Amino acid sequence: MPLKSTKPISTPKDESKGLGDTVEKVFEATGIAKVAKFILGEDCGCDKRKEVLNKMFPYNKPECLMETEYEYLDHYFKNKKSTITGEQQKRIIEIYNRVFHENAQGTSCPSCFLNSVQSKLKKVYDEYER
Repeated sequence: MPLKSTKPISTPKDESKGLGDTVEKVFEATGIAKVAKFILGEDCGCDKRKEVLNKMFPYNKPECLMETEYEYLDHYFKNKKSTITGEQQKRIIEIYNRVFHENAQGTSCPSCFLNSVQSKLKKVYDEYER
């Protein structure tokens, strides 16, 4: 079955990804951002600070599944067998790493794979099934 879209099913625009986004919102709401730009100029370093803080202190919210990822997981979980192929494991890990901002690697231990990567993805998938 050909995969179509690679756009997320939904993406809230004003949700904070990490501490940097929250600090930016507070600075904008209190007027500190305007003062900083007035004193330091347009390139006051706010964007760099936000990026650094977001990487250092992410909120670890999973990303929304892309339509193609949802379709893959839907087929996988509805037709799941007792064994998992290397290709399935590779695709599931790709989805997992993008959704959870992690760098999980494949494993030769199926129970380790099932207990960690697959169970967390199943929870995200189940949210779409409600």
